[in-house]
Amino acid sequence: MNEADRVARNRYFLMMGANCAGVAGAVLALLILGRAKTTELTMLGIALMLASFWVMAAIPRMLARRWRTPPEA
Repeated sequence: MNEADRVARNRYFLMMGANCAGVAGAVLALLILGRAKTTELTMLGIALMLASFWVMAAIPRMLARRWRTPPEA
């Protein structure tokens, strides 16, 4: 495996790790929402859910755009 393949693999793992972190946050938010007895806990669960959705949607796309190969001149 050459260096370019290794870098591409590591970048892919980083993007998938961001997705896994988002999924873990969403699961935690569901647990909080399911056991919430107060309004504050409900608001915390909703905020964590929205943040998790943003992480799953935006972070991998931002990383891919940052690492995009520049067009040949």
